[in-house]
Amino acid sequence: MSVSRLLLLLALPLSFSCSSGESNKDPVAEAKFQNEKRISDEAITEKQSRDAEYVVNSANRNLFVRDVSQLAQTKSASPEVKALAQNLVAAHAGSQQSLQTLAGQKSIVLPTGLGGDLAKSLGQLAALNGTSFDQKYTDLLIDAHKKAVDETDDMRDDAYDGDIRQYANQQLPVLKQHLEAAEQLQDKLKK
Repeated sequence: MSVSRLLLLLALPLSFSCSSGESNKDPVAEAKFQNEKRISDEAITEKQSRDAEYVVNSANRNLFVRDVSQLAQTKSASPEVKALAQNLVAAHAGSQQSLQTLAGQKSIVLPTGLGGDLAKSLGQLAALNGTSFDQKYTDLLIDAHKKAVDETDDMRDDAYDGDIRQYANQQLPVLKQHLEAAEQLQDKLKK
């Protein structure tokens, strides 16, 4: 093992323990930074870098859907919204668990919390109540799942790593079902 690789492995736990108290850092940006650093140190290809970015983005979306759905379980007045939210919390928790295992096998650093626009969207949703909450919740679900379907569909064929392609293959039909359920619920709420 090279000295630089050994130092990186020793420094990673220290960097996480030091950064955990800093709430102003974006967890997604931090995970991407750690992955880019590792990738440049190991001379990994652009496709492998794209694989890592997909895994980080997927983890961020899983956290987002879980968090907004947990919020919907407590704030929504609609039984249909609560039922979908309950299903999504369970499904995305399972997906996140699979992703954590995969990331561990591939030495990919995952975000520890929501980052960027998704964290902002969660805050905006939390400020709403009633039908405006339900509408915004379904809008956010549809947007997140459309992005997830597009990116996962691309990675199903284009991922460098076979395990990441397999993960994308397994997730794509589930994500499409979630998107369809969110769209149907949104239509129902508009009536």
